[in-house]
Formats: sequence, C-alpha cells, structure tokens
Amino acid sequence: MPAAVRRHARNSAFAEAEKAISCLLSDPGVQEARAEVEATETQLGIELHARLQPFQDRHDQAVRDGDAALLAGLCAGKHGRWGRICVLPDGHELKESHWGRNSEGRPIAWVGSAPDHW
Repeated sequence: MPAAVRRHARNSAFAEAEKAISCLLSDPGVQEARAEVEATETQLGIELHARLQPFQDRHDQAVRDGDAALLAGLCAGKHGRWGRICVLPDGHELKESHWGRNSEGRPIAWVGSAPDHW
C-alpha cells in the first residue's frame, strides 16, 4: 500500500508542476521572450553557417557511415526534445556556441544544453 500512495503523490506532484509550467509558458511576456530567443538563435545560426557547415557535413557522413569514433568525439550539447544536436567537436564551448540544425533543418546556434526528456 505505501508504494501506491507514493505513486499517487508523485503523479499528483507532476500534474501540479505541469499545470504551473503551462500557466507560466502561456504568459504573453514569456511567449514574446521565447520568440526573441528563437529569432536570435536562428540569426546566429545563419551567420555561422558558412564557417561551420563542414562540421554538419562531417556529422552527417559519420551517421551514414556509422563512424562511432567520430560521433563519440562530438559535443554532448543538445536539445534533443527540440531536434537540436550540436555537431561541433567536444570542448568547443570556450570559443563557440553550440551549432547545428533545428527540427526544420535550419541552421541554429544556442547556449546551454537540455536533456532529451523531462
């Protein structure tokens, strides 16, 4: 019985947290800030495209070839939930923001990382 009570308490806490997050994210000011961040990330991604596209090409080739060694040497920075995977070498963060493509295939640059799933 205690396990069922813990599960119920945990599920209730998650439901409350999701409700609070949804309320916060629906705020017009938060939506405006999100749009500004996305526009800036997209603009920076486009500006860096000419210089960093070879990294995307190497990443794509490594995926096609199953080159685990090359893929293992890439940055772990990602926003997998939003379709972003950094294609730059591990350790680039001191010189360069994360860079790759978003879920629509457009170049994008960003700072920070997030787990694939919450």
